[in-house]
Amino acid sequence: MRQTDGVQLPDPALVVLVGASGSGKSTWAAAHYRAAEVVSSDELRGIVGGGPHDLDASGDAFAVLETVVAARLGRGLTTVVDTLGLDPAKRRAWRDAARAAGLPAVAVLMDTPDVECRRRNAARDRPVPAPVLAGQLRSVRDVRPLLEAEGWDLVVPVRAEHAPEAPAPAEVRSTPDRTSSLGLRSVLQVSRFPWGEDPLDWLTGIARAADEAGFAGLALMDHLIQVPQVGRAWDPIPEPWVTLGAIAGLGTGLELGTLCTPVTFRPAGITAKAAATLSALTGGRAFVGIGAGWWEREHAAYGLTFPPARDRLDDLERAIVTMKALWASGTKAYDDHGVVLPETTSYPRPAGPIPVVVGGSGERRTLRIAAAHGDACNLRTTDEAELERLIGVLHAHCDDVGRAREEVAVTVLDLPVVGSDRDDVWARVERHRGRTPAATYAARTHAATVAGHRDRWARLAGLGVDTVFIATPDLGSPEDVLALRGLNA
Repeated sequence: MRQTDGVQLPDPALVVLVGASGSGKSTWAAAHYRAAEVVSSDELRGIVGGGPHDLDASGDAFAVLETVVAARLGRGLTTVVDTLGLDPAKRRAWRDAARAAGLPAVAVLMDTPDVECRRRNAARDRPVPAPVLAGQLRSVRDVRPLLEAEGWDLVVPVRAEHAPEAPAPAEVRSTPDRTSSLGLRSVLQVSRFPWGEDPLDWLTGIARAADEAGFAGLALMDHLIQVPQVGRAWDPIPEPWVTLGAIAGLGTGLELGTLCTPVTFRPAGITAKAAATLSALTGGRAFVGIGAGWWEREHAAYGLTFPPARDRLDDLERAIVTMKALWASGTKAYDDHGVVLPETTSYPRPAGPIPVVVGGSGERRTLRIAAAHGDACNLRTTDEAELERLIGVLHAHCDDVGRAREEVAVTVLDLPVVGSDRDDVWARVERHRGRTPAATYAARTHAATVAGHRDRWARLAGLGVDTVFIATPDLGSPEDVLALRGLNA
């Protein structure tokens, strides 16, 4: 038997650590077990790949992990599995393997305060992106009853209040937690700009209203010509990174970024530089939505090449790798995943993690790229059954590349009609439907009151959605934004 935190642990045994990044799993394991008894996914990434954060090596690392765990259990040896431990299927498989080997199965739950996990994460050289960590923390809050129901021989909660770790970098400002009671974050996507004679005043009003209404962030479309789904070709649509820089000067608590920047518009390094600068200006509240691009007309109009889809997807994958290499610490050369950089000198440094949100629903390539390299994958909400299916495809890709599903947040783009009451809802439907039958347009836009949309968003949260990017067809003034505040309650 082993003594830990006042609890006697069986020895030999299988011990599975369960906790978010920064919860102290590896530190706890090192304090209670010999190094040879601990099987760590991070350490194995460093052995089979370029380092503990080489996510492309995850598939091989987890394959080795499973082999080592099976071999040790087969010999009746104590085995400590040091991963997130948040995947129920993997937990059950390890539990069953221990039972088959005649060993007790123990789950050690790291009950570390969220604020401490965030502090430790911010102090790391390669922090986990904030939305991913937020998803892990929510999973940990829900995991205790799951562990009890799974029939472990022993569930041991470990409380870690304080640990001798470096403080968070001084330049990272505190970001308010704007998760709603539904467990969702919402980001206002601004896609139309009816700003009249004073563009900056209009933008300022919209951003401040979004902050007041409780939105977690504000996103801008990245297009050279207004898309026909939103407005007319001669309607204004500003360059997003310049515009986000202006909004950054307001000092709001909003996270700022694009949804989505096509890889065809700018070299990846230039986008990385823009995002890092925005991160420095906002104290670490920048994100990058990125996609392969889809509208050939705007490319031709601006003299840009528009490669075939396969080439654009190749460029998308390389772009994410390039940006993350430039945002990482140090200035060393980089040569991996088809990207070769003689140096990674990129200053100013980002003031915090920059989440990369991969836009698109292509099942074979786009979702696999998101699973391998993204911090989130953005999908559409038109049909909940289809959304659930696509989330399943994304998770299958995560499993295939050996990446924990919790590491890739699910976000959605929602294009709803929102009214104050039923009469207002239908007045808005009539205003915007054009030649589309009213019932068809209402169904497509989920036309409803705030309460109706909250009911729908609760179902999205149940599917595993982390963040909703919302763009309404009525966004004309700050008052329109404030009318949405009930969505964030």
